[in-house]
Amino acid sequence: MCILDLLENYNVQAIIGPQKSSQAVFVSALGNKHQVPIISFTATSTSLSSRRLPYFIQATARDSAQVCSIASIIKTYGWREVVPIYVDNDYGRGIIPDLVNVLEGIDAHIPYRSAIDESATGEQITLELYKLMTMQTRVFVVHMSSSLGSHFFTKAKEIGMMSKGFVWIITDGLASLIDSLNTSVVEAMNGALGVESYVPKSTELDNFTMRWYMRSRNDHPNDPILKLSIFGLWSYDTIWAVAQAAEKAKVTEAKFQRSPALKNYTSSKTLENSRNGPAVLKAILQTKFEGLSGYFDLSDGQLQVSMFQIINVVGKAHRVIGFWTAQNGISQQSDQRRSNTTYSTTRNLNIVIWPGESTEAPRGWEIPTNGKKLRVGIVAGGGYPKYIDANEDSLTGEIKASGLAIEIFEEAVKRLPYALPYEYVVFNSKQNVSSSYDDFVRQVYLKEFDVAVGDITIRYNRSLYVDFTLPYTESGIAMVVPVKESVDKNAWIFLKPLTPGMWFGTIILFIYTGIVIWLLELLGNNKNVHEEKVKRLTSRIILVIWLFFLVVLKSSYTASLTSMLTVQQLQPTVTNVEELLKTGQSVGYGRGSYIKSLLEELSFDASKIKPYDTPEDYHNALSKGSENGGVAALVDEIPYIKLFLAEHCKGYTMVGPIYKTAGFGYALQKGSPLVGDISQAILNITGGDTIIQIEKKWIGDQNNCQNVGTISGTGSLTFDSFAGPIIATGVASTTSLVIALITYFCKNKQVRPENGDSEQILQPETGGDEERQCQQAARARGMHGQINKVMRDGSLVMCREQTNEPLEAPTWSAELRLRGARSALAPQGEDSELQGQSPSGIWQVESGNRAGCRRQSSGDTLAAAQEQVVVAAAAAEPWRTRRTLLATRVRARGQAVSWQAFFWATGGPTVSSQIGRLSVSCGKKTEVSSENNKSGTCL
Repeated sequence: MCILDLLENYNVQAIIGPQKSSQAVFVSALGNKHQVPIISFTATSTSLSSRRLPYFIQATARDSAQVCSIASIIKTYGWREVVPIYVDNDYGRGIIPDLVNVLEGIDAHIPYRSAIDESATGEQITLELYKLMTMQTRVFVVHMSSSLGSHFFTKAKEIGMMSKGFVWIITDGLASLIDSLNTSVVEAMNGALGVESYVPKSTELDNFTMRWYMRSRNDHPNDPILKLSIFGLWSYDTIWAVAQAAEKAKVTEAKFQRSPALKNYTSSKTLENSRNGPAVLKAILQTKFEGLSGYFDLSDGQLQVSMFQIINVVGKAHRVIGFWTAQNGISQQSDQRRSNTTYSTTRNLNIVIWPGESTEAPRGWEIPTNGKKLRVGIVAGGGYPKYIDANEDSLTGEIKASGLAIEIFEEAVKRLPYALPYEYVVFNSKQNVSSSYDDFVRQVYLKEFDVAVGDITIRYNRSLYVDFTLPYTESGIAMVVPVKESVDKNAWIFLKPLTPGMWFGTIILFIYTGIVIWLLELLGNNKNVHEEKVKRLTSRIILVIWLFFLVVLKSSYTASLTSMLTVQQLQPTVTNVEELLKTGQSVGYGRGSYIKSLLEELSFDASKIKPYDTPEDYHNALSKGSENGGVAALVDEIPYIKLFLAEHCKGYTMVGPIYKTAGFGYALQKGSPLVGDISQAILNITGGDTIIQIEKKWIGDQNNCQNVGTISGTGSLTFDSFAGPIIATGVASTTSLVIALITYFCKNKQVRPENGDSEQILQPETGGDEERQCQQAARARGMHGQINKVMRDGSLVMCREQTNEPLEAPTWSAELRLRGARSALAPQGEDSELQGQSPSGIWQVESGNRAGCRRQSSGDTLAAAQEQVVVAAAAAEPWRTRRTLLATRVRARGQAVSWQAFFWATGGPTVSSQIGRLSVSCGKKTEVSSENNKSGTCL
């Protein structure tokens, strides 16, 4: 009726209020009917939608805005279960749907919801708190009014729930009013976390706060000064927003009208719609400014809040430990940008003082001391008692479990950082032995068991309704088949160690390497390329790499061939599933296992699939064979196969694996906090020596059985096995050949221009062929005359000096003796030009090597050894005719040594003729001495 009075008697164009969400529902409906804007700065319920009630404006943060910041805190600490505690009204219930959705997004669950009536007594609150103490979950989110919250935390403090191990998170409605609560209530809330809207600091806020304190002290000198809350700042900014909107809409007078006949009735049905309402609403939605609470924006019909601050209640007050934004998540500073990570860590928050004055973050759950023990479901009477078995004590009725799966589970529980009381409950009784493991796991989903322990395979369809720990065994599905002795009588078995591609590649590489080495020797001016000894360095490097490859190949070939002739004497009777399908033989599996459905998917006939219970049944069926009523192969999981082979080592082997599986694990209820802790303990067990000792105890030492394992293939060596040496050989050969070719062509390119220049200098300048022939004839006649002169008037004396150094080449000297004169033609040094002077001055002798001449050795048909000494003589004639004296020392077997001398004259690059021969007899041997202390013999 108050609202109607305002509309009728005061002609209001907008209403600021109400304070509660329950009141806002009625008032907003009334304002929406008559087109009067209703603005509330305290109603935070999400159900007050601006789409359904366009004339209702929330000048406060909705509850849905803060649940994301609460979820970030829960995710940061890794808590998996949360219990919301809320007031049982529209305000309290309104946050639950948003909280559930955001917690599901971070894989956190709500096992229980605690709703407390707004008028609940202290006894009722205490009973609810005791109920919460019996649960495992220790993380609570409190969403209620300040009056009920004060009463609630006082009772929680009394019964000891504000102690170490508990986590309390309060929402914005209570956290924003902590400063206005009694100090005893604040002390009872010590250790709690809270989220509240962030108010940025500004000069206007400081001035307003000072004025507020001064006025409060003047108006109420005997009362404590009330601190400003976020709701007070929002109310101040709301009034400013409405005032600015009224000015923009130019509201001057009321536009309500009532029918005269209904003037004495007070009812909303008698009121017409406000004509100024739409204009005022539009102006309010367009109002944006920097207010005391921060940036004030009501454009979407509600206040846009982008940042929350996280507080920690300590002592008689609270302190800020971090901030949250949708863009950056949790950070320590309000203007801090988080690094490029997709998750928050505790380092993004300042130090938190938890309940019980602890700085260690609580685990989030505990095993209640007065609660029930953990119900551990186990199977009994299975085919593999070494994995799991159970017996009931006839006196005490206690279930005693044993086996590999049980021992690993008990060891994992011992390694938990807390005590975990549990009791075994048998699932498989004598009445339901044939029940499958899917039914066993389903009991966990139905909450008959807290955890299922046994040889349970981790499968996808099971993980849809339970959570599995990490596997504690090897994974995979394989076959067990009998083995038979076989001797390979293939005459070409020596070719099997290498694949055809490897044989072909080796031959091609051998031919290529040989060609490369031959070309390198040929390009290196080695005319005797057919000799066994290689001379070039690059050829030797290639040869070393090739020999290394051959050594590796030979060793691998020998080892592979030896393995084929010895190890592979035992062959499996069946090598793959396709062979079983092709021959139509029977196959076995473990009774109650999912292997049956797998075999049916592989197109096995139902009559060919036979179930068995124990390893002895497997042995008997495999011994009979498929033709005699047994099976040709047993398909099962690798852990079972290893256990079977440990008991029946001889005559069987494992072939496969056929499929990969996740292995054996323990099944727990969805969202159970035990999953992570038990998985870490299992990882600790399987990563050390403990798992080896447990397997030896229950399965045995499998190293004693030679047949355990998978039959290998042919063992042929492929090209990939020798990729390194092959590539090295090919690269070295190709690189050396390319370098040698480049060097060869570069040298020839330099030599040709030099020869061309010399030939151009020596070319006589003649006018034609007739003149060239005349010049050649003249030169021949002149040279003939000079030779006759030498033969008539002179003699040639040649000496070879011998050195004491064995590796040093001998030195030759020539002396031309004419009548009346003597000329010594002796070499002056390496690559020097030698000149000899005769009375006529026509001889010029030059040397092209270190010894003063070129020394050549050759043999003839008479087996005579010849030493040829070539002394080049250049004449001084104008036409630059070159003369060559070729002196040959002939030593025939059983004959005296004699010399023969030949004169050659070359008139040009292509004209050469022998113009004389001089026989020189060996004179008396005379020992001479040289300046270099060398001895020689003059001939």
